[in-house]
Amino acid sequence: MSGTTTAGSGSARTASSPWRNWAGNVTSRPVREVSPASAEELAEAVRRAAEDGLRVKTVGTGHSFTSIAATDGVLIRPGLLTGIRRIDREAMTVTVESGTPLKRLNVALAREGLSLTNMGDIMEQTVAGATSTGTHGTGRESASIAAQIRELELVTASGELLTCSEKENPEVFAAARIGLGALGVVTAITFAVEPVFLLTAREEPMSFDRVTSEFDELHAENEHFEFYWFPHTDNCNTKRNNRSAGPAAPPGKISGWIEDELLSNGIFQLACSLGRAVPPVIPSIAKVSSRALSARTYTDIPYKVFTSPRRVRFLEMEYALPREAAVAALREVKAMVERSPLKVSFPVEVRTAPADDIALSTASGRETAYIAVHLYRGTPHHGYFTAVERIMTAHGGRPHWGKVHTRDAAYLSEAYPRFAEFTELRDRLDPDRLFANDYLRRVLGD
Repeated sequence: MSGTTTAGSGSARTASSPWRNWAGNVTSRPVREVSPASAEELAEAVRRAAEDGLRVKTVGTGHSFTSIAATDGVLIRPGLLTGIRRIDREAMTVTVESGTPLKRLNVALAREGLSLTNMGDIMEQTVAGATSTGTHGTGRESASIAAQIRELELVTASGELLTCSEKENPEVFAAARIGLGALGVVTAITFAVEPVFLLTAREEPMSFDRVTSEFDELHAENEHFEFYWFPHTDNCNTKRNNRSAGPAAPPGKISGWIEDELLSNGIFQLACSLGRAVPPVIPSIAKVSSRALSARTYTDIPYKVFTSPRRVRFLEMEYALPREAAVAALREVKAMVERSPLKVSFPVEVRTAPADDIALSTASGRETAYIAVHLYRGTPHHGYFTAVERIMTAHGGRPHWGKVHTRDAAYLSEAYPRFAEFTELRDRLDPDRLFANDYLRRVLGD
């Protein structure tokens, strides 16, 4: 196929340049790219790819650090599958096209006086990309974005449009909410929503020893608790988000810009660039930067509290551990960094989630804590990530599907009690592996 053809208002074209993810660590060269404008056009693109003997993958904004969306076949871009299909105020749900960025969904819901219950800390991803890889925030009772799904629609390898919920195709629903792109192409998602509410965020510096010794209490006392530890220091920054009766009291424009843009992005970018060029200065920079963020309290609608801009590009590894193992694992990471020659410029992030019932959710069947490590893009990461991964796997860790890791199907089949349930469903829905790629072969097997 050459040139561009139009079907309806969507299009297909020969891919003229390689695709790269947000972090720049994954590149692939699809044969062609398709931008369907409807579920029917997407189904036709899937059927045609199968006829042509080409694999199919869908990519949103490329925020995954793994090659989960890479393909040498047909790359589906869902940029025309955007917007809210319907809002059901009686059922308190919203149905949204799969390519809708979370940012646009959050703004549109707020305009309607509605909100998701919980969300991650960035909102650039598409709703399908975020849910398919298990994107999560932090919460004592409220779980990942995928756990808020009440129904989803996907195109299977046969080109069939399948609707899934607890009542309709429940066995598919149990797995496809975090489907890794292995079961089909998601075309629409129905989320549970609630009337918009206010959250009071309390950000406070705290010592490493205090936050780890009080971790269980801080988790129990707050609806949403997370903290960041700055390697090469004993300093942490904590964040507690709890529902509030109001009134709204957002950060001041100037003070908010200083904290969220100047310090957390602008100066941090310069510090990371300097650290990459001259690694021995990183511990000194860490000591200064870990003290730069001061305590603050503010109250606002959920997406303005949960999310923040992340303009400094990085690579990330994140593992989900049984919550009771988190403090021991983090202390091991700290000890490992202190006795090694490693120079780590990015803070380590710790969050929590309740157990959920999704087959391949990182929180499936167990209360969970997440430990995420990052390095500035372009910094050698293998030594640090390998050492951290060794600690995480010793505690029964499950890697985030969209973040750097080296685990394979043999390990993951032991880490997930419902792994076989997922792979058997995959065998049924995609026996010829139309949606396969190297990443899925590694983590799910052939």
